Amino acid sequence: MCGITGIIAFDDNALPLLKKADGAVAALYKRGPDRSGTYYHNNIALGHARLSIIDVSEAAAQPFTDASGRYTIVFNGEFFNFKEHRDALLKKGHTLVSHSDTEVLLHLYMSEGPSFLEKINGFFAFAIYDKEEGSLFLARDRFGVKPLFIYRDEEKFIFASELKALLQYGIPKEIDHTSLSQYLQLNYIPAPFSIFKNVSKQRPGTFLQIKRGEVKESVYYEIPFKTDDEIKNLNIGYDEAQKEIIKLLDNSVKLRLISDVPLGAFLSGGIDSSIIVALASKYTSHLNTFSIGYKDEPLFDETKYARQVADKFKTNHTEFSLSNDDLFSVLYNVLDYTDEPFADSSALAVNILSQCTRKHVTVALSGDGADELFGGYNKHKAEYRIRNAGAAEKMIQLLSPLWSALPKSRNSAFSNKIRQFERFAKGMSLPPDERYWRWCGFTVEAEVEKLFHQQDGLDYAKRKKEILQNITGKSSLNEVFYTDMKLVLQNDMLVKVDMMSMENSLEVRTPFLDFNFVNYIFSLPASFKTDKTVGKKILQDAFRDILPESIYHRAKHGFEVPLLNWFRNELKNLIFADFLSEGFIREQGLFDYKVILELKEKLFSNNPGDTAARIWGLLVFQYWWKKYFL
Repeated sequence: MCGITGIIAFDDNALPLLKKADGAVAALYKRGPDRSGTYYHNNIALGHARLSIIDVSEAAAQPFTDASGRYTIVFNGEFFNFKEHRDALLKKGHTLVSHSDTEVLLHLYMSEGPSFLEKINGFFAFAIYDKEEGSLFLARDRFGVKPLFIYRDEEKFIFASELKALLQYGIPKEIDHTSLSQYLQLNYIPAPFSIFKNVSKQRPGTFLQIKRGEVKESVYYEIPFKTDDEIKNLNIGYDEAQKEIIKLLDNSVKLRLISDVPLGAFLSGGIDSSIIVALASKYTSHLNTFSIGYKDEPLFDETKYARQVADKFKTNHTEFSLSNDDLFSVLYNVLDYTDEPFADSSALAVNILSQCTRKHVTVALSGDGADELFGGYNKHKAEYRIRNAGAAEKMIQLLSPLWSALPKSRNSAFSNKIRQFERFAKGMSLPPDERYWRWCGFTVEAEVEKLFHQQDGLDYAKRKKEILQNITGKSSLNEVFYTDMKLVLQNDMLVKVDMMSMENSLEVRTPFLDFNFVNYIFSLPASFKTDKTVGKKILQDAFRDILPESIYHRAKHGFEVPLLNWFRNELKNLIFADFLSEGFIREQGLFDYKVILELKEKLFSNNPGDTAARIWGLLVFQYWWKKYFL
């Protein structure tokens, strides 16, 4: 796991910028604290910051150039099945000087060209320079686990693992207002766009070829989305599917245990992480496992379930007991490291978990991806209920005026249930694509539009339409799971884990995102996965004989950071005297202060609803704006 950057100048005007590559590498220090290096040749510079995982020797240092001197690579990620390809390359006569996956990756490209991407099982973003052709090849992994930001104009092409590194080259900083609008609704910015105009994120499953000033994009992987009829024709039985799920996931976990440094696994006590630990413990005696508990929030403390799993599989288990003060203590670290507005507040908990885990290991396995693949979120069960509505669902819709009148908040079980009833009732009156979009965000578009002095409604509608193109309501819930993989997983969950783990120089691996496993799961009927009461049905059933029975008889809890309490206490001054003060808002010139004032008044009312999440999104943006524009 590392950080990469590079620049290729298309004309002489951009050549002085090549020397900025050293500063860009320095900006990636936390991604790669073990070693850094820069390569220069003619009109190109490549930079690398290394976190040593496989072959920690100097022989595997990057930028890495082959023996002929023609090809040079900078690589961020892991190539898990590299050993089998290393052996094949040696038999073909290739000379390899290290035991790294990086060198194997480079030689596969030299041998086979872009088609070699289909052989790679792993996650990655990398660039390969061909000195003879003067060309650059960039690729990103299938699901977007590893980030890659890009800036291009007529004079140059620049890339980096993080936006903060890209900015070292002095690129223009002009806010993309459509991106900002989507951020204020979703609390993240969907790829391929970024907060800045002319800065994009390379699409997952694609490669770029840059030669003589031309940039060509090609797709090498798409999630195989099948129609219901196509899935039905496969005629896969439920019992057969369970066995295949166990086999494929077992292979994925085993492959991801390769490491030359200490390795462990996150263990929340939920189904997903428990499955990963159960499988990993077969191949690693006394596997290191790590959990966090919340002593101030007992509703969300799941450490007793994690302990039961750890005991059953005899792991070397470590618990970190956190208070709300502990969460608050990392607030500014998280805000400082975030180089594009990102307001999923659970990043604070992931940051602390990564920080504590890094004290023991350098690599951790996680259960990310299972909720999107198998329908593990409340919105999935709600969508099922609406598509199969009966008397209970119609009654909830009928009582919509009542839910609107009652106070709503995430801060108590009763008021949160009212909030959920209202969202469900409103969702029933919307078409499937609009309902999906509404449930992905914290407010409606009209409320976001009121915040701005300027708005590009046409561009917003175009981007939204592309995201929602597969939500028709005419297919099964697989269309929802597919869209979640492209939107929620790629732009929220994976970004959160990547940022917070890299801030602590920790590599996190995701066995549920092995492409062989994902391909198979999308060949299964949605009815295997979710119904009105159970999410991840087939995943739970497949491992029922392996996991402790107790973890099946508990409610799923997503952790809620106590934002409302903070805003009414520790962060109150930031709202009223700083980031959302009238003076600052009017001087900044982006937002309508009257709308900001309405949000602040609602935040301190008896009926805050989701206002805390909206205020958090605004505060994160304002903190970011001050850092980059003042």
